[in-house]
Amino acid sequence: MAALIVLILTWALARYTWRGEARLLRRWHQRPALIAAARTLTRSFIWFGGLVVAAVLVFPGMSATNVVAGLGVGSLVVGLAFKDIFENYLAGLLILLRRPMKIGDDILCEGIEGQVEQITIRDTYLRRRSGELVLVPNAFIYRNPTTVLTDQPLRRITLEVGVAYGTDLERAHSVLLEALEGLDTVEASKKTEVFCQGFGDSSIDFVLRWWTGSTPVQELRSRDEVARAVKRALDGAGIDIPFPQRTLSFLEPVPLDGSRQDR
Repeated sequence: MAALIVLILTWALARYTWRGEARLLRRWHQRPALIAAARTLTRSFIWFGGLVVAAVLVFPGMSATNVVAGLGVGSLVVGLAFKDIFENYLAGLLILLRRPMKIGDDILCEGIEGQVEQITIRDTYLRRRSGELVLVPNAFIYRNPTTVLTDQPLRRITLEVGVAYGTDLERAHSVLLEALEGLDTVEASKKTEVFCQGFGDSSIDFVLRWWTGSTPVQELRSRDEVARAVKRALDGAGIDIPFPQRTLSFLEPVPLDGSRQDR
């Protein structure tokens, strides 16, 4: 009877204590996923303590120390068997506490890219641009470098453009810089830059850098607008964008009439 009363009190404590904790977390404007994680931890600790007390009452010869020791050995066995589950659980708690990303962010982790739809204590739900939903274990995100693409509202974009070797580089630099001015997707408050990067196989390469919105869709739209503007500007200035060319050299003269065939 005493053990039953302890279990009833434990149930009531786990239920009503959590309500007060939930109100406190909501008042601090914590995320729903973090509130759910705190709820699970709170109930787990309360039930653990209640079950230990109830076991000691049911088995008088068993001390609390023996119960805790037995649970410790059992926990070790269970922990080894469900290592991945507990690892994802702990990683989920750390991600929720650190808040490196939020719902709606676009992230990239070891080739997996998508928009964060939900963060639970076990998995992170990513929605690919093509529509598929990817469930990524939290431990995978926590262990590997993760790029949050939309951490800031603006992101700098880079585009390479090649011009012919006979081009006046100062003129090409001015034409490319003017092509970036006045575009809708190029952030006017940030500085746009054009650099001569080096000598390619068939062209002298320039690098264009500008700022635009950080979402993948905004990046694609901006690249499209800039590429079109650069092409129009170079065509208007009479500057060629060369295609790859190769010069072949032969040790012996090659007949052009087709009378000789090499074997």
